[in-house]
Amino acid sequence: MDPSYKARKEAFVSNLTGGSILEINAVTLVAPAAILLWSVLQSRLSFFSPYTSAALVTDFLLNILAILFATTVYSAAPWTLNALLLAPALLLLLNSRPQPAQKKAKPPPQASVSKKSESEPDHSLPILPYLTTYRACMMVITCAAILAVDFRVFPRRFAKVENWGTSLMDLGVGSFVFSGGVVSARSVLKSRQMGGPKKSLGQRLVASTRHSIPLLALGLIRLYSVKGLDYAEHVTEYGVHWNFFFTLGFLPPFVEIFDALAALVPSYELLSLGVAALYQVALESTDLKSYILVAPRGPDLLSKNREGVFSFVGYFAIFLAGRAIGIRIMPRGTSPSTTPQQARKRVLATLGGQTLVWTVIFLLNSTYALGYGANLPVSRRLANMPYVVWVSAFNNAQLFVFCLLETVFFPSVHRTLGREGEAERVSYATSPILSAFNKGGLAVFLVANLLTGAVNLSVPTLDLNTAQAMVILIGYLAILTGVALGLDGAGIKLAL
Repeated sequence: MDPSYKARKEAFVSNLTGGSILEINAVTLVAPAAILLWSVLQSRLSFFSPYTSAALVTDFLLNILAILFATTVYSAAPWTLNALLLAPALLLLLNSRPQPAQKKAKPPPQASVSKKSESEPDHSLPILPYLTTYRACMMVITCAAILAVDFRVFPRRFAKVENWGTSLMDLGVGSFVFSGGVVSARSVLKSRQMGGPKKSLGQRLVASTRHSIPLLALGLIRLYSVKGLDYAEHVTEYGVHWNFFFTLGFLPPFVEIFDALAALVPSYELLSLGVAALYQVALESTDLKSYILVAPRGPDLLSKNREGVFSFVGYFAIFLAGRAIGIRIMPRGTSPSTTPQQARKRVLATLGGQTLVWTVIFLLNSTYALGYGANLPVSRRLANMPYVVWVSAFNNAQLFVFCLLETVFFPSVHRTLGREGEAERVSYATSPILSAFNKGGLAVFLVANLLTGAVNLSVPTLDLNTAQAMVILIGYLAILTGVALGLDGAGIKLAL
């Protein structure tokens, strides 16, 4: 890469201060708004069943391009884009009668429930369409942002901040970790359901390391490709050698090492808050904060990679917060005295309550809060406590909204006991594209990173106008969508 152009690229993503949380919320609200429109079309018109070419194009426009447009050409007017998505959904709701529409859009029939299953509900972990949607939307916006950030059409306030502040990409990094924590709850719940003696630490470490190997391999590939190709890099993001793949890869084994504390602490939420609080105390009461932010980069590996190493503590707390909510929402929650409807209301109450609690904690951390707050600035570079609780509050809110939409438009998903017919009900309530992104997350993320590198090495992204940038970005997302659908069609599952 030309040295002068490389310097321009590095300057383009350096010394940024981010934007407001209100604007970030408006931009990210586009995903639920698109899901609302998708749900209305499916539940009232059965528009995506069968999955025709028109349905595929509409699905791509709603769940892929709407997110891209929110972060690029509509970045200055996210509420306008939200209104454009919500208006047709509301018009269709107001101009269609629910009962006839439901008959016309009849989903796969619910499986009959035997008397035995009614008295002995299925305690296996259900498939949750809203969780699939949440994880897939997070993957789409991540994939879109990692390439879009290199074009001028992507606002600088959405890119990662240097030291202090909030931005869309900062939130995306933390959300990626939170999402991983949510799905990690499956292994905990399955272990509890199986009963018997708990696996030894060594066995759990082997299992978690096996899951981490692909991510650590991607981290090494990225490290050697960046250094070997003289690719533009932002050293203060994670350090000289560290990258986000290493953070993702080391989290599962690290969690297993400290999982014994979960037996001593009443909940993973408290464990998450405890880790974040202790880390914040260390930042404020020692020289750790100044060491991370301003100390010279010495010859030792720790000094060269101090951002990645110490921010790992904050990401660990985020991962625990994700696991905490995963443990609460994944079980069916039914019993002889609890109906599926009551179980779903409990899940919504849990998500709403968690959102409120994390939001209050965030306000106490990041503002004066009527004289009781600490007024600490958010820092993704440090992954400090305000950053941890901001990410946790946002992701609980996203899960709440997606769960609410599913509950309203596809009640058959949660009202039926047992696994019989579950796949059909779930398929009817889930976007095929988003389902494919969720199932093939690891492969899609790998292809996204490879394409991002290829584009940056072959195209002067800083010098392209809006139209040229959008053509490349739309083509890029179309390729990723094709890869995801192709893997799904072949029955290959490589989830993150």
